[in-house]
Amino acid sequence: MSIFCADKKFERFEDVTPELLKKEGVKLLLCDLDNTLRLHSEKEPAEELAMWIKDCKKAQVEIIVISNNGRKKMMKKFCEPIDVPCVWWAKKPLSIKLTAAMAEYGFKPSETVMLGDKWSTDVLAAKFAKIRAYQVEHRKKVV
Repeated sequence: MSIFCADKKFERFEDVTPELLKKEGVKLLLCDLDNTLRLHSEKEPAEELAMWIKDCKKAQVEIIVISNNGRKKMMKKFCEPIDVPCVWWAKKPLSIKLTAAMAEYGFKPSETVMLGDKWSTDVLAAKFAKIRAYQVEHRKKVV
């Protein structure tokens, strides 16, 4: 498969179910933040995000937010209430922060997936790290 193509595409993060992750042998899910898990303007985690993370953890899937966002304080404030570690200023499509997270938490590439909304950063970073890439549509405000 091309390095420019995600391994799987979904409409939104909620469509990446814990059951699917378990079936595919995913133990570590690296997630982009802005426009993947939240609207760029959201200051606090939405309830559906908190529930999704809780369900993933019940299914024994570790989640780490990996973002190009450089605002460390904002990211920590967003991720702490949902008990998810975060990596800021990841410089995707470089894969160094993805591989560092796998090593730090003890996961193999075969057990890891990167979830994001952009092929130019998230998908490429996953391909460079030799892990699977799941792509979601750019998150939009629900009216």
